Amino acid sequence: MLGDAPLQAVIPAADLARARSFYTDTLGLKLAEETDEELVCDCGGTQFTIYHTPSGGQAAHTLASFKVADLDDAMSALRERGITFEEYDFPGLTTVNGIAERDNLRAAWFKDSEGNILCLAQAVSR
Repeated sequence: MLGDAPLQAVIPAADLARARSFYTDTLGLKLAEETDEELVCDCGGTQFTIYHTPSGGQAAHTLASFKVADLDDAMSALRERGITFEEYDFPGLTTVNGIAERDNLRAAWFKDSEGNILCLAQAVSR
């Protein structure tokens, strides 16, 4: 029933102005729409919404993942813009210099201005 329906991510923000600055200035995304309660960003041919809520940034898991062609280049560019990548050491997932490698995937996680966890992911062939 929903197989042909586009899916749009929705990310919470406690401070919408701060989130707008982060997503447009720091990440370099294009703002497609803006109201007092939400922002819509264009990203790689799709869109996602950032909405105002007092519970923004409280999720302890990844909310969205950016698929990148070169993880190292993307991380370097974001580090130049002040992004700090998270380090994790869980059973089955350990990062080294912010990067986890598993099967055919390399990934790194960072937090947005609201504390939401975002991911960069690169598919690799081995």
